[in-house]
Amino acid sequence: MAGIYIHIPFCKQACHYCNFHFSTSLHYKNELIAALLNEIALRKNEFDKESIETIYFGGGTPGILTVAEIEKILCAVLKNYACKEIREVTVEMNPDDVTEEKILALKSLGVNRISLGVQSFFDEDLQYMNRSHSTEKAVQSIELIHEHFTNYTVDLIYGYPLLSNEKLKQNINRLIAIGTPHISIYGMTVEPKTALETFIKIGKEKPMLPEQGAQQFTYLMKNLSKVGFEHYEISSYAKPGFRAIHNSNYWAGKPYVGFGPGAHSFHGNKRLWNVANNALYIKSIENNELPQEFEELSSTEILNETVLLGLRVKEGLELAAYKKNSSEDQFNQLLHQANSFIENGSLEKSDTHLYLTNQGKLYCDGISADLFI
Repeated sequence: MAGIYIHIPFCKQACHYCNFHFSTSLHYKNELIAALLNEIALRKNEFDKESIETIYFGGGTPGILTVAEIEKILCAVLKNYACKEIREVTVEMNPDDVTEEKILALKSLGVNRISLGVQSFFDEDLQYMNRSHSTEKAVQSIELIHEHFTNYTVDLIYGYPLLSNEKLKQNINRLIAIGTPHISIYGMTVEPKTALETFIKIGKEKPMLPEQGAQQFTYLMKNLSKVGFEHYEISSYAKPGFRAIHNSNYWAGKPYVGFGPGAHSFHGNKRLWNVANNALYIKSIENNELPQEFEELSSTEILNETVLLGLRVKEGLELAAYKKNSSEDQFNQLLHQANSFIENGSLEKSDTHLYLTNQGKLYCDGISADLFI
């Protein structure tokens, strides 16, 4: 079954580390929502009536929309796609968008999972990132969501200069104490053309320290497992039964369609993406034209992506699936390249899978690249 991703390209303010497509101006919000509804209708035959399993509102900040606006978008999806087997509907929110009235209204629409972008419970860290909420508001928001939603996730960030090991521990302990069922926690990266990159270049902020990031990632793997969290994907930890279905389907290579400016879609060996410009997106849709580019993935690219996605998850790379889609030489090359990582303790091999050890997870991208054809 397939998934639907809806990109809402609006934020109240720009986080210093973020390179996603968004605008801090809501001037064209109505026109963009109208274009989004039209895009959903224009692409209604894209999956050939394949059942939709998940719907995910991402961004940007989808929580910035009114409940009525989210309802319009949901209704358009339900009207144009086969949605009888939906298991998960997620809306990303920031703490300053959370009110009891709003989350109850979202729940009444069929939203059954909230993704809350907290990042830290320290005000100085939130200011460093240019987040728009306070620690107090973050705690209030989680408590509200916990009261009304069984399934939700909280985002945190680690590995930046202000975050001591003790502060990381306190961030994690807050979520454990509340009873949060899922935590997504990402290492801070310095993306091109972001404010953070500029600040580091001019000496306003300190650069990231790889040793700090590795130490804190190791702490997370060790300590979250002690309190019942399953480290089921590099950046994702879940209590039993609370894995993110939508994201898990990404990592399994299942098809998905993305609506909105900058959104990506994937169908087997074809990847598509919409123009990452709100004005151009709106103009194209008004002319009943899809503002897309696409690429056909080669068999080699598909195999390499299978490695990259497979090693991100707990179960690892399924050897039978790789062998089925590769030549004998390619399969033997994979096993040969893997041997050195098995010998140094970064990989383990079972009868069916190749998977990263905790030591190997520190170098996930590099090991994956070394296993590429």
